[in-house]
Order: sequence, then structure tokens, then C-alpha cells
Amino acid sequence: MTWEITEEGNLLKVSIEGRLVAAGAPNLREELLGKMSEGKNVLFDLSKMVHIDSSGLGVLVQVLQKAKSCGSKVVLAALQPGPKIVFDITKVSRVFEIVPTVADAKF
Repeated sequence: MTWEITEEGNLLKVSIEGRLVAAGAPNLREELLGKMSEGKNVLFDLSKMVHIDSSGLGVLVQVLQKAKSCGSKVVLAALQPGPKIVFDITKVSRVFEIVPTVADAKF
């Protein structure tokens, strides 16, 4: 798994490629939570994420919790069919705003 975090004003854009699983999830969590500050919204571009496990879901939920505690917003964009199954089975899709494309994300 690889990821890129870019900062655009009050937005952190996180592009994830590959598999968001236990092997890389803690490193992503540490880097991302370290960059989040009060008022930073987070946009996840998941167009190249092919798989996610419970550790990966945990990272997304922790980011959502931190954002909510700061009054910020998290949006997931371009969730692919394979990972979407995991979101639907675990019902995690109910707690996130999920949009079809990065361009559809509104903050």
C-alpha cells in the first residue's frame, strides 16, 4: 500500500493505492493524525484502493472521530466495489459521507 497526503488550505487530501490492511494501517494513522489540526477537513481518494481490512477501517473511523471532535468533516470518494462490500457488511458506510468522485466532495 502507498498513500499520499496533500494539504490544500483547510483540506487534507489522502490518496490511497493498493490494500489498506494491518501491515500499513498504523503508519498511515500516525502520519495522518499528526497532520490533522483543528479545522482540517479530510478527503480520502479511494479510487485506487483495492482492499481494506478491519485495521484499515479502524484508521478511517479514528480519523472521523478526531475530525468530528474538532468540528471538521471527512468524505470518502470513489470507493471501489471490492472495498465497498466490506463497508456494507460492517455497516461502516452508514457513518461516513461517501461520494462517487473526488469532484463530488463538498466541504
